[in-house]
Amino acid sequence: MEKQTLTVLVGGKNYTLTSSDPPDYVRRVAAYVDRKLRETAAVTNLPSAQGAVLTCFQLADELLKAQDENRTLRLQMEARNGRREPPFTEERHERRLPVDGMPDGKAEG
Repeated sequence: MEKQTLTVLVGGKNYTLTSSDPPDYVRRVAAYVDRKLRETAAVTNLPSAQGAVLTCFQLADELLKAQDENRTLRLQMEARNGRREPPFTEERHERRLPVDGMPDGKAEG
């Protein structure tokens, strides 16, 4: 898919993003990040930058646990099927959201 640019609202700020993922997917990612930021802010009294870092740790924790679970399930499936696929690598299965840009529509460059 061709790269598209769209603006999303996260943490009360507009971000202009460029991505080759479908716009609905990018909006879904932005909404998820925004919700996680709000959840962190609701239970802490941290300044926004520190809250954002704490949210990053929480999201990284979710990601790593999901990757571990995925790896475990793959190994269980392979064992049941009596065959082994090429070794699992995070690089091979990781989905990335390529994003360019800065807050408030100020593009880098």
